[in-house]
Amino acid sequence: MSIPKVFISYSHDSLEHKKWVLELATRLRTNVVDAILDQWELTAGSDVPHFMEQNLVNSDFIIMICTNNYVEKANKGTGGVGYEKMIVTGSLMKNINESKVIPIVRQAGDKKVPTFLSSKLYIDFSKQDEFEFAYDELIRAIHQSPIFKKPPIGDNPFSRIDAKPIEPQKDPIKEIMQIFVDSYEKDKEALNFDNLQSELNISRVMLQYLLTKMLRQGLIRHVNHGRFDYYQLLDAGITYGVESGLVK
Repeated sequence: MSIPKVFISYSHDSLEHKKWVLELATRLRTNVVDAILDQWELTAGSDVPHFMEQNLVNSDFIIMICTNNYVEKANKGTGGVGYEKMIVTGSLMKNINESKVIPIVRQAGDKKVPTFLSSKLYIDFSKQDEFEFAYDELIRAIHQSPIFKKPPIGDNPFSRIDAKPIEPQKDPIKEIMQIFVDSYEKDKEALNFDNLQSELNISRVMLQYLLTKMLRQGLIRHVNHGRFDYYQLLDAGITYGVESGLVK
């Protein structure tokens, strides 16, 4: 299974916000996402522009966590957020696919995203009591596993009736009786339940239901031999076989 690599872009608004971002990134990693976060990757003396360039280009997705401060910095092109915006939108970085940018909105009130993301659908994380719904939408977007899948195109309701011939319905009891008739012709007195199930390739529950129905109709009888269940054809079953065209 391919593990998606996701770069997380955010502004360092406050310690509380950094903690929220850290917890989000940690949870993503527990859900099979290679989340890339500066809090793990950078230390004093690290080359910040190089870190941004490498991960923005090489990631499968870029999560942009939008707060008022983030939006302001992105629009003005200042700080690390502004640098990331320049890389994502710059003509020199054409190998970045815009469809991999996922904006998420954390600020309450007006749900604003940077101007260059205004045409994109965002995921709303602004309400804490709806966090799980938003997170489910995010993780599904990353793993490309939508909750609803597009159904296939059906048949034209105005097609000619004879365009698609109707197949006759199969009679399961008739299929079972064919096996009984063929076995009777080969001088086999009884059929084992397990052998019947294997030959018919149906569930045990369904087979038991059909056999019970046949017992009530008097077509067969049940014979218990040790721990095995056997079934024998009766005269009414022979008559059924002849009248149903099962006898060759």
